[in-house]
Amino acid sequence: MPNPYNGPEFKPGSVWLVGAGPGDPGLLTLLALHALEQADVVVYDALVDARILDLARPEAQRIFAGKRGGKPSPSQPDISDRLVRLAREDRRVLRLKGGDPCVFGRGGEEALALVAAGVPFRIVPGISAGIGGLAYAGIPVTHRDSNAAVTFVTGHNAAGEVPDGLDWAALARGSPVLVFYMALKHLGTIRDRLIAAGRKPDEPVAVVSKATTAQQRVVETTLAACVEDSARQGIEPPSMVVVGEVVRLRAGLDWLGAQAGRMLDPDPLALKHRRAAG
Repeated sequence: MPNPYNGPEFKPGSVWLVGAGPGDPGLLTLLALHALEQADVVVYDALVDARILDLARPEAQRIFAGKRGGKPSPSQPDISDRLVRLAREDRRVLRLKGGDPCVFGRGGEEALALVAAGVPFRIVPGISAGIGGLAYAGIPVTHRDSNAAVTFVTGHNAAGEVPDGLDWAALARGSPVLVFYMALKHLGTIRDRLIAAGRKPDEPVAVVSKATTAQQRVVETTLAACVEDSARQGIEPPSMVVVGEVVRLRAGLDWLGAQAGRMLDPDPLALKHRRAAG
């Protein structure tokens, strides 16, 4: 079916930084699909689903520029330089990133490199895994009876280590729900720091692997047991980790599980409220 959206012109010599969403091609925006149908070259990340790449023009060149922890990967300056070179060849360059390009996706870095080189660009937002991926797991990032704030945190810095600039005490004390991206490798350190900063060891945690894809898996556990439970169930990256009472809502909102026969609880927070009242 042709894309009914008649979007803005994708001009030769420009770069569009486009979010591909968390995996499911159905979560692409119409503007992202519009870009795929016009691009001369697609420079894509490791987290972009192959079915999304299939939506690009058949004659479009596809260039892999993914980063995977512990494996040989192109450097960020190399990727930015390549975008500039391709645009200077008067091509329509689509930089396709998993999730949203500006949510832990280095989209801002690449855009600034384009600014420095005088290359026109557009940013096309995408559904971030920290929202869309958790929704597919039946976990809302906010809920009126649970939390009025949520904090998104990267699980590692540019060097691949746990970010050392985080105020763990402030995170633990100030945000009822924490969503960690790319956290599986350092989950033990993150858990220990959160507990040391005051989070309860029995606080609900969910680890969502390969969200929105056919390989999606979810482990419901506690902060104290999340590392061992994830390892026991063979959870692999990419994974999101959510800490907070919203995880309990999965008992009522696991719509994918319901399709497979799971009975949903219409009041998943009732036990918590009874305990609080007692």
